[in-house]
Amino acid sequence: MRITRAEALARFPNGLGDNRDEMQLSCYILCHPIVKSDGEVIGVIELHRHNIDTPFYKEDEEIVHSYLIWGGIALHYADLNSIMNKQKKLNDFLLSVVRSIFQDMISMDAVIKKVMNFAQRLVDADRASLFLVDSRTKELYARIFDMGSGKDQCGSDPLLENSVKEIRFPIGTGIAGLVATSGGILNIPDAYKDERFNRGVDQMTGYVTKSILCMPVFIRSTIIGVVQMVNKKRGLFTKDDEEAFEMFAVYCGLALHHAKLYDKIRRSEQKYRVALEVLSYHNSCSDDEFELARAMGVPKSIPGLDDFFFKPTSIDGMQKVHYAVYQFIELFGLTRFDLDYIYRFVLTVKKNYRAVVSFSKFSIKKNSWIN
Repeated sequence: MRITRAEALARFPNGLGDNRDEMQLSCYILCHPIVKSDGEVIGVIELHRHNIDTPFYKEDEEIVHSYLIWGGIALHYADLNSIMNKQKKLNDFLLSVVRSIFQDMISMDAVIKKVMNFAQRLVDADRASLFLVDSRTKELYARIFDMGSGKDQCGSDPLLENSVKEIRFPIGTGIAGLVATSGGILNIPDAYKDERFNRGVDQMTGYVTKSILCMPVFIRSTIIGVVQMVNKKRGLFTKDDEEAFEMFAVYCGLALHHAKLYDKIRRSEQKYRVALEVLSYHNSCSDDEFELARAMGVPKSIPGLDDFFFKPTSIDGMQKVHYAVYQFIELFGLTRFDLDYIYRFVLTVKKNYRAVVSFSKFSIKKNSWIN
């Protein structure tokens, strides 16, 4: 498009582009689209001539057109480079998330804090909340309700974190409940204009919620939680934030799932350890038993041990201990084993051993008595 200043003022009273003053000084204006190879218009270039009586001609358009062919290609590759750099930053960020969470999985609460902190950094949010699904009670609950921009190292707000240790509400209530029910993403630019927003939390804390980005967390196609970002620090949550957050939610689900398994394993280990300590305390051999057995010593030989008709049932309890130690030494020697440990082990086994009653013999005796 080639126009004069008078034509521009008549057709575009608000000016061309962002600079109305520039148009007032221009005598002649040339506008040309910047087109990609697929025909998509990605921009417009404006050329102005000040205090020159020579207008733009057809030759000027052709020159600009030839330059903008290469200019469109350059802009296209610059856009691709920008996308690749953005994706690289996201990949580096997710890698740091995986390293931080999976290398230091101490407890469920620690993982939740890290997930919320990383989520805040990813979308530049002021606050973050993570609600887990209780499938038994059909509720959403949060042990750590809110992570804000406080001064502690984890990025949490000590006032909010200490004031509410756990909150619960039915699935389907509020923004988080709706996301947990539908499994979709909610990006709300103005929370107070949305009827689904629960204003009670703001009234309780004195915090003002403006924008919300809420995302479900899946594991094996099942919703296990909801992450909610509140108040983007600069502007509103964008489509790019949604896409990055959706990818982050995959790692978030894996981290939460493994944290739950870790907690179960840790609790089981603690139970087994306590049970083992109780059993060891009550069923280990005493020092008196050990001293008595060691005083008697290991027999030099056992008459009739090689006999086919040797009967172990004819030996008393302490003799069995010595015979077992004797056989162990005969088989393995004492070069790699300590004799005191062998005695303690055999005495402990003897103490915990319970004779097994033959069911067939018991049944025969019972039937004979009845007859």
